[in-house]
Amino acid sequence: MTDKVQKLLARSGLGSRREMEAVIAEGRVSVNGMIIELGARASEEDKIRVDGRLISITKQEDFVRRIVAYNKPEGEVCTRKDPDGRPTVFEKLPSAGKGRWIAIGRLDLNTSGLLLFTNDGDLANRLMHPRYELEREYAVRIKGEVSDDTIKQLKTGIALEDGMASFDRITFSGGEGTNQWYHVTLKEGRNREVRRMWEAVGCMVSRLTRVRYGSVVLERSLRRGNWVELDNSLVREIEKEVGLEPSAKPKHRTPQNPRRRKIMKSRPANKKSARPSRSSRR
Repeated sequence: MTDKVQKLLARSGLGSRREMEAVIAEGRVSVNGMIIELGARASEEDKIRVDGRLISITKQEDFVRRIVAYNKPEGEVCTRKDPDGRPTVFEKLPSAGKGRWIAIGRLDLNTSGLLLFTNDGDLANRLMHPRYELEREYAVRIKGEVSDDTIKQLKTGIALEDGMASFDRITFSGGEGTNQWYHVTLKEGRNREVRRMWEAVGCMVSRLTRVRYGSVVLERSLRRGNWVELDNSLVREIEKEVGLEPSAKPKHRTPQNPRRRKIMKSRPANKKSARPSRSSRR
């Protein structure tokens, strides 16, 4: 049985399927000694190399799909290595085993909150793809007056330089005077999209935290800078949500951040999320 090479490489944890397609298109991948083109297929027994390095492809029946939830603090970047020496979101994660962690989307330097990682590039690709319409929910603190017309405009659509954008829902969640909290949801993850939308209507974002991605909710007990690995039942829910066959069951107990023993919970996307924690409302 063969699969597309980008799918096999994504399963190995080298990156998302889209990233592997780019690597193949650059002529950096060979199968059994021959440089391949995009669309080539291979089996798990073939010798697949990237930049000359032999890649260990885990058999489908042995592959355990893993997901880690991380509460990103402000000031960390979503790259593996930063030329400016800033801390990265990958530094505090547990071992990914044979593969490596792939970030599911990004958060900019000044945005905190829920960031998901997986060892499966195929899952990462599906969780980020607009086709699956997974909601991202943010708690946003606005400095300035927000009128009913402003809310209507944000829900109807804002013209940004990379196209129209709108929030699916906007809910007032507290605050007084010129500092007010709102929860907003949208189904895409363009660069700094939430901030740019509010700025386009004349409102300044003074704090931004992602509190939900799809069915995974950021629990208040997960402190900033800490992670938790989702238990197998929640991984199964997410696999079903994006149409993936269940992976193998883990042979050992799901590892936990030593500072955080409680398993992450999920919540259907149509239910109202919790308001920002006390620390985020200060």
